[in-house]
Amino acid sequence: MTGTAAVERARTAAAREDWTGAYALLHEADRHPTGPLAPGDLDALAASAWWSGHVDESVSARLRAHAAHVAEGDWRGAGLTAWWLHQAYRRLGRPAAAAGWLHRARHHLDGRPDCPEQCLLALADLDEAQAHHDPAATLAAARRVHRLAARSGSPDLLALSRRAEGALLLAGGRRAEGLALLDAAMAPVTRGELSGTTTGLLYRLALDTCRGAAEFGRLAAWTDAAMAWCSAPPATATATAASPSPPTPFRAPLRLHHVEVLDLLGDWARTEEEARLVWQEALEDALDAAAGAAYAVGELSRRRGRPDEAARSYARAHALGRVPQPGLALLRLAQGRPDAALAGLRLALDCQSDRAHDALGRARLLAALAEAHLAVGGTRAAEEAVVELEEPARGVPLLAATAATARGALALARGEEAREPLRRGLGLWLGLGIPYEAARARLLLAAAERAAGDEGAARREREAARAAFRRLGAVPEAYGTYGADGAHGTHGADGTHGAHEAHGSDGSDGTPGAHGAHGSDGTHGVRGTAAAGPVAASPASPAPAAPTAA
Repeated sequence: MTGTAAVERARTAAAREDWTGAYALLHEADRHPTGPLAPGDLDALAASAWWSGHVDESVSARLRAHAAHVAEGDWRGAGLTAWWLHQAYRRLGRPAAAAGWLHRARHHLDGRPDCPEQCLLALADLDEAQAHHDPAATLAAARRVHRLAARSGSPDLLALSRRAEGALLLAGGRRAEGLALLDAAMAPVTRGELSGTTTGLLYRLALDTCRGAAEFGRLAAWTDAAMAWCSAPPATATATAASPSPPTPFRAPLRLHHVEVLDLLGDWARTEEEARLVWQEALEDALDAAAGAAYAVGELSRRRGRPDEAARSYARAHALGRVPQPGLALLRLAQGRPDAALAGLRLALDCQSDRAHDALGRARLLAALAEAHLAVGGTRAAEEAVVELEEPARGVPLLAATAATARGALALARGEEAREPLRRGLGLWLGLGIPYEAARARLLLAAAERAAGDEGAARREREAARAAFRRLGAVPEAYGTYGADGAHGTHGADGTHGAHEAHGSDGSDGTPGAHGAHGSDGTHGVRGTAAAGPVAASPASPAPAAPTAA
């Protein structure tokens, strides 16, 4: 086959998103050129290399494509390629390079007539305005994104703009409006109407938004849809060697959301299995997915009463850039080290840079903080944490369950009537189908019933909790800081201290790592090295991928 014929075949393959076939043809044509690849072909090589898991080659081809677009005076092509490089370096944890390429993209496109490429820059402006907590700039950027997307007529850009506006409304407390826009953005995704890259990106962004907003129902449903999309053979697949492969770059971050859903639903065997798959699948530009998987394995180990394994997994997550809280603090609390627990939680809360977009992450930290304060008799400090928990919880079952359980624990510690908030919390956990938290709420309710003089009710709740823990594989010392009857203290449910004292490596108590700014969930936006390796054969959410097919 001549070089020209191979390139023509590669263009056809790229047009139908047969990235494996396009990569094989373009990679070979680039290695043995009969002439230089055109700028558009270099863009296709970069896209196909990324989809095929060759991250370094993708970046290299994109750099060459940018230079070629500039040489031809194609400012739209140069601007789009610069924006892609901004995304690539952002995923790789190189913020200075990412910022430089975003500046270059603006240089190419600013002052020129409206075009679809400028919508991508407006999305970046929206991200920056939110990061700087600038409401006026955020609103202006959101309006510009919507105007440019509507003018472009691109279904991909329209869906991206709706998702961005929905996330903005959710962060501003306008939940019904925000969820309606999120649903509108995801409708063409689930119907398969968008490009593969935009589909993967919107699944990831929407799941991030649902998780941060504690929107458990949509999180579970869209996670299932995302995993089905990742697993299904593309519609263009053929029986040839050049058939497209499943969407590899998105699989690890999307699977990480599946891990969290399975964990909440109590399917811990599959949780561990999926977490290890994330660890195996995460590419070098998705190491935060590997960090998330390591943290998930740590949580499983802690609840199963394996403190040494939990500490190692938390340390691995920390080495990859994630603050391992609140899990590490709860481990320290079960080991009788409330001071270490409190210090780690305070630091994680201070490091949380975008509270409005991660209500669930903050709620988990605050619930653990209240628990740690109660372990040392700090009811006043616990009250402050509980009050902050309750503020955003109205109308959000996952947050409301967390807040009600924490309120009941506080009332119990004060010797007050605690049954009403605990029954409310238990009902919410059961309604959500989250068995571990329901069992922990039952232990507290058992103590409240006993304090009220109803030994029969206390026994029923205690037995139901123990049965749930047995089904899950949780062990007594992992039940938390509640004793066998739900009484608060630093002992496990069998009345003993955690059996092992497991210390993490440097920084494993939640201190920031050496690299990177903090992400909105208390994680570091810049990854550490992959040298940490798997967590005892163990695991690992990437940064954004570029939204439109190259």
